[in-house]
Amino acid sequence: MEGRKDLGSILPFIPLIQRSSALLWPSPAEEALKALSLGPDLSRVDSGEVFFDAILDLRDALGLSDDALAFKAANGYALFFDKLMSRMDSRMWFGEVVPELARLLLRLPSLLETHYQDLVEKFEEQSGLRIMGQQESGIVFLSQELIAALLTCSLFCLFPMRARHGKDLPSPINFDYLFAALHANTKQSQEQKIRCLIHYFERVCLRMPTGYVSFERKVLSVEPRSDCITYPKDVFWRNSSVPLCSFEVFPEGFIEDQNHEALEVDFANEFLGGGALVRGCVQEEIRFMINPELIAGMLFMASMEGNEAIEIVGAERFSSYIGYGFSFRFVGDFLDQKPSDLMGRRKTRIVAIDALDDPRLRQYTVEGLLRETNKAFCGFSDQSNYQCYHKIFQGIGSPKNLSHQYNREVHNQPPNIVTVGISTSTRPEETDCTNNIVYEYLDIGIATGNWGCGAFGGDPEIKSMIQWLAASQALRPFIHYYTFGDAALQRLEQVTRWILLHGWTVGDLWSILMEYSAQRLNREINIGFFSWLLPRLNHSIEDSSYMSE
Repeated sequence: MEGRKDLGSILPFIPLIQRSSALLWPSPAEEALKALSLGPDLSRVDSGEVFFDAILDLRDALGLSDDALAFKAANGYALFFDKLMSRMDSRMWFGEVVPELARLLLRLPSLLETHYQDLVEKFEEQSGLRIMGQQESGIVFLSQELIAALLTCSLFCLFPMRARHGKDLPSPINFDYLFAALHANTKQSQEQKIRCLIHYFERVCLRMPTGYVSFERKVLSVEPRSDCITYPKDVFWRNSSVPLCSFEVFPEGFIEDQNHEALEVDFANEFLGGGALVRGCVQEEIRFMINPELIAGMLFMASMEGNEAIEIVGAERFSSYIGYGFSFRFVGDFLDQKPSDLMGRRKTRIVAIDALDDPRLRQYTVEGLLRETNKAFCGFSDQSNYQCYHKIFQGIGSPKNLSHQYNREVHNQPPNIVTVGISTSTRPEETDCTNNIVYEYLDIGIATGNWGCGAFGGDPEIKSMIQWLAASQALRPFIHYYTFGDAALQRLEQVTRWILLHGWTVGDLWSILMEYSAQRLNREINIGFFSWLLPRLNHSIEDSSYMSE
């Protein structure tokens, strides 16, 4: 354990200490946890008020007493566990769950030691828990049990906050601000968020999950490099001959409920998780409540810059819900039936990409369009297939060999066969990527919606087209687009069908977007992209009919 750079980078941010080659709790903290693990008859922790006092004692034992918690956090813990939680649920919480969580924390040192030891045997050596700074591409693999222990540290407010200052890390990481925002006059959504998290802890104490979750920082290099994808410029998009992928519009439904192989887009804040652990309750925050293992990434993932994205694979869903924003409600348990991959991760793939905030006219500039398209492209791309991308970009592999039509039969093929158009081939590790460009992720598309719109103020028509460009260039087979009933996108299906019918490429769509945006930027027009485009499409149809006569 000594000399590990990954452990050395995370150690100041967790409540453990290292002596020689061992990780351990400071003795006073270990004794306090042992007492808590014995249950309320001995620990006397049988209410929210006493629970918070025990948390303060633990923090004192860790030397965190000067690292102040949120004002009125104590009131929030007391309110939830003593008044909002039923008496029966409260007895179970303090009688069974809290002691089990204390025992889980006592296992944290051994869980971390096992984590670092297992990396060589199970995963890449460079995939250990560590601080992942900006422009640092890489991946971290965590067991679900280790994540549960880390989230228990958040519940018990045991992470030191001072170390995080100036590190561009999400804040807070402890749950004190979440509970501090809970009071008699608060919106019910705040209570419901906490109910999702409490349900998660109840579930893992009842039966600890045994899988893994990976957290990957993806970077489009600004400078040309041989080992990763370079940040594309305007000329790249304008000259791309990659065909646009299949596009299906869903006026109803939610991204997290889709049942195809797809990257599910998190409409993220630049700081992963956004307001999940404070008052936020929109798309990203809700996802972090129903899939709480996502919160673990907030511990070590620095904020995203314009050329970065974060992909998380394997996060289990634990809660069902209804509503959105202030109407959000926890409505019970959710049993996640997603199968697992060979690494033990559930096949739930979530990609966090942050859009420009309040872009106004900036979103129509070349720089603005490039920033958003490249941000989505970074999130949608598979860096492991860089050599295939590189050959396509250099013109060695012909994009005309690509087939983006989503073939549902692919799921019924034997494991060593993938369907591409009407031909079959072995999987990509056995096939050169210029031979029909066969990819391991052939059937993994994109499930998304109004990214960067709503509170962020982006143009939904432009954002839908940008994501289409990015998904197609990333060689994803399809986009499933959830409009959430947005009236501005009523003609989205009409537009995408026409474009697909006429075989547009990425370059074609980029060029027409640039033309529209230039007119919008110069105030020559003040209408939406679809309204501007549809008369042109109709005119094109009339010209085609005339030429055929």
